[in-house]
Amino acid sequence: MISETVRARGHRNVTATHRSTFEVTRDPEIGLVADCIVAVAADKSACTLSDSYKKAAASDDAQITAIIRCGVHTDIVTGRGSAQMTFTDDHSMVFRVSNYICGRTVMIYADKAARGLDRGLTAALASGKEAEIELRVEHAPRPGPSFDVIFEG
Repeated sequence: MISETVRARGHRNVTATHRSTFEVTRDPEIGLVADCIVAVAADKSACTLSDSYKKAAASDDAQITAIIRCGVHTDIVTGRGSAQMTFTDDHSMVFRVSNYICGRTVMIYADKAARGLDRGLTAALASGKEAEIELRVEHAPRPGPSFDVIFEG
């Protein structure tokens, strides 16, 4: 397992209501329309993650876990990496429910977006407290499609 820790802080305008992503930015300020941003003033962006982390995450068999901590609150988001990830953005990092990839993308197929995060955590972030996002990469085969949906009652 390879891990990377990002330090940031919450912000009074964190609403965490976006349905398909959440984002961590290096910007110190955000507006109310930034409904995907959960932390600001991050010490890292997609391109400044370590080379060993980026190499591990840029693989189709990468399983990524993001552990978000703020105050006494913690939430865990799991998703996948991809060989198509480029980690070129120096501004932010985006965690996506979809499989869309750009230079800001650090996770695809996330099991939750901003809207799904623990509300105690998002309240702590909205109070401006210090935050830590631990990113872990392990290698596990990507699951194939499931036929369960076809056979649901």
